[in-house]
Amino acid sequence: MVHATMKDSRPVIAQVLHRMYVAGAEVLAADLARRLGGRYRFVFLCLDEIGPLGHTLGREGIGVFDLERRPGLDRRVARRVRQIINVHRVALLHAHQYTPFFYAAVARGLRRQPAMIFTEHGRHYPDHRKLKRVVANRFLIGRADRVTAVARFVKQALVNHEGINPDRIEVIHNGIDPAQFDLVDRDRVRAVVRNELGLRRDQPVALQVARFHPVKDHVTSLRAFARVVVDVSDAVLLLAGAGRMRSEMQALASQLGLGDRVRFLGERSDVADLMAAADVFVLSSLSEGASVTLLEAMGAKLPIAATAVGGNEEVVAHDESGLLSPRGDVNSLGANLAALLRSADLRARMGHAGHARLLDQFTQNQMHERYVALYDQMLKRG
Repeated sequence: MVHATMKDSRPVIAQVLHRMYVAGAEVLAADLARRLGGRYRFVFLCLDEIGPLGHTLGREGIGVFDLERRPGLDRRVARRVRQIINVHRVALLHAHQYTPFFYAAVARGLRRQPAMIFTEHGRHYPDHRKLKRVVANRFLIGRADRVTAVARFVKQALVNHEGINPDRIEVIHNGIDPAQFDLVDRDRVRAVVRNELGLRRDQPVALQVARFHPVKDHVTSLRAFARVVVDVSDAVLLLAGAGRMRSEMQALASQLGLGDRVRFLGERSDVADLMAAADVFVLSSLSEGASVTLLEAMGAKLPIAATAVGGNEEVVAHDESGLLSPRGDVNSLGANLAALLRSADLRARMGHAGHARLLDQFTQNQMHERYVALYDQMLKRG
């Protein structure tokens, strides 16, 4: 357990998550705590493990607790959540994704106190309606609670598969800080990173940042890229990320004869620099909520070749800021990726359009303003 000892008068908000890895929901929750720490005091409750981002938050003085959930239904977790609520006088719960929401809701008991926000970030693929959860949600979600979704697609999934009234769900899109990716010395960074990776200054480079997990469907991006190199013979695909399927994807790249045309970079902390070095961003997911990496690519003024799934269609404007293809369509994704890699003019036009779209709809400040309004409304109600 990592915890903070400072006592103050700020209302305490407990963020409840699976674990604090460097991923979309976790980064969003951490940013809320860092940016809004002057207004609220945050503590983090991790069901499964603290994770590297959790340890970083702990060193920054933010309370982080490991609930040590066991496989199956672990009733101890709800008791531990209740203890933390009481000891830290938690005024508001903010649960990210369904299982953390379930345990936080059970911990409150029949009184349903404190009030809670349930934020859904994405959906499993394939997604199914489960009657037990539909019935349970009627008891778990109280009248003072709120539900948010990071995309309209996610909201509709909550209605269709969780039985939640659409009037109870507010869409708050993910947002990023554009300044992190709009580098002043972009040309220098691009040259340095390309030199480190052994790439020519003018070599066509595509980048995918995603964990190696079935839902990210690296199989499709690799097979699509194998078609790209037929037309763009010197193109290179950079794959940044870790995960249990990495070795399997390395084997597939070898089978496809891609050799050093695909570089497996592992998990990276310099994504902004990698994006400066790339020409196109690719995402081949089977399902997405509101992909933070797509927003980061827009911040870096990269055109996008992605699958038209979930919230991707809300983030990327097809034929304006990127090119979208059907889920699992190797030929379509390959053709879109090749078209972008071949045309500097098309890349520049779509990259600038994506950056403008980001500033208009998907900034971190816009997202934080929405959550602050929601937090304040609920704390006053409480």
